[in-house]
Amino acid sequence: MAQHLPVMKTVVLALVLLGYASAQDECNPRQFEYDSVVCVCDASGCDQPGIINFPEEGSFTVVTSSRDGLRFNVETFPVSSEVSSGAVVVTLNRQDTFQTMIGFGGAFTDATGLNLLTLPSEAQDLVLRAYFAPEGIGYNLCRIPIAGSDCSTRPYSYDDVEGDVDLEHWSLTDEDYNYKIPLILKAKELSQQEIKLFGSPWSPPSWMKTNGMFNGSGTLLTEMWQPWSNYIVKFVEAYEAEGAELWGLTPQNEPLSGFQDWGWNTCGWTAEDMRDWLKTTLGPTLEAAGMRRLKMMVDDFNRDTLPDYVQPVVQMLEDPECAQYIDGTAVHWYSDRYVGPDVLDQTQALDPDKFLLYTEACQGYDVEGSLSVMLGSWARAEEYAHFVTQAVNHHSTGWVDWNMALDTLGGPNWANNFLDAPIIVNAEAGEFYKQPMFYALGHFSKFVLPGAERITSSTTQTTLESVAFNDPSGRGVVVLLNTGDGGIDVSVDDGSGSYLNYNMPAKSIQTILY
Repeated sequence: MAQHLPVMKTVVLALVLLGYASAQDECNPRQFEYDSVVCVCDASGCDQPGIINFPEEGSFTVVTSSRDGLRFNVETFPVSSEVSSGAVVVTLNRQDTFQTMIGFGGAFTDATGLNLLTLPSEAQDLVLRAYFAPEGIGYNLCRIPIAGSDCSTRPYSYDDVEGDVDLEHWSLTDEDYNYKIPLILKAKELSQQEIKLFGSPWSPPSWMKTNGMFNGSGTLLTEMWQPWSNYIVKFVEAYEAEGAELWGLTPQNEPLSGFQDWGWNTCGWTAEDMRDWLKTTLGPTLEAAGMRRLKMMVDDFNRDTLPDYVQPVVQMLEDPECAQYIDGTAVHWYSDRYVGPDVLDQTQALDPDKFLLYTEACQGYDVEGSLSVMLGSWARAEEYAHFVTQAVNHHSTGWVDWNMALDTLGGPNWANNFLDAPIIVNAEAGEFYKQPMFYALGHFSKFVLPGAERITSSTTQTTLESVAFNDPSGRGVVVLLNTGDGGIDVSVDDGSGSYLNYNMPAKSIQTILY
């Protein structure tokens, strides 16, 4: 694949300039044609942030990643008794609490597993450690495509035998046994926290649909509502028999895409049909199988569908028969650039007891005339940090990214829907690249633990964005994004009479622990 890589600049990045010590677990930086570096890893080693604990009382820790090459740089400072003169003030209210966080993570796609298997076994282990081990960025919430998606090498289901309504030929595939389940089990072994898994179907078997295709424009045949519900139960049973216990489900990935001539696996559902299927068939079928314990999240599409798609489904006063089976709303990121966050607030207000969760996002999907993969793009990392901050400030309980690893083209992808990812695998060189996006997500996933409560935060400068939390331990966590081209003096005020004063570099993301 080397011929597809962007042309690498001849760049010497002085380790002293970047503040790196000579150690195997520090970033091995390489610059391509974009505005920051990737960290290069191979079988011999990979940078890991390590265990970063809360500091002693009377001090605070700042963890920084920046366009100029810092990656989880750790500094500790004493607290101050007054605001730093001229500083941008970040004001917190630790008594004003909102949603409880569920977690952060990515998806165990076929493409992720296939790419990992192209690496030497030691490098495979390092990828999984980077995501799931305590010394990595602590992913704890992961999505599993139920059968194939566009990020597969082929369209497929678990029962491609025409007319098999009794699902006698239903079975998991080589993709599950080779690319998904082994990685899930290894991740569970590496993690010191519970990994919550949820499944999402892209398409039923083609013979269950009105158009007889995995993609295109088509819906589920009405007479297939029960067989399709049984199919989903079989998926849960099969994965749990392999040791991959499920935490949740979404009933359909991007349900309104199935009313277009969609290029990859899909199935169309109107909100009204989704409501009726959930309350008459899927919900009761899951309950009869003892699976009502699973968190059911509806919509699973972009926020331009909110709150309209969700309202007929989740609002208890409108349809309690359906709402009893719903726990939350799943949201995708792809229209966030164009639709304001107020629709998240409106959706949350429909039923405050149900949670919001971002369940899919990726960069590179809308690139025209250039490669989807942009090695070393700080702009993409910054955009991610901005929208994660915004989503969480508007009730999202977490963020689940899409592919955890892709090749240098942004695949494989049977529909040629090539994408970017936090880790890019160069199989020919036997190495992988940790993108700036990896660290941007890590500033949340490593430090904002399940059970943390979001609190009110605000800043006095528009180029500085903030989101803050009460950690389950009782300590404080703040994530800041400086989108400006210059460094700024920051002073964090939580109303306690003590202040956190320090300088924040240009174009940087920080997590503060105090």
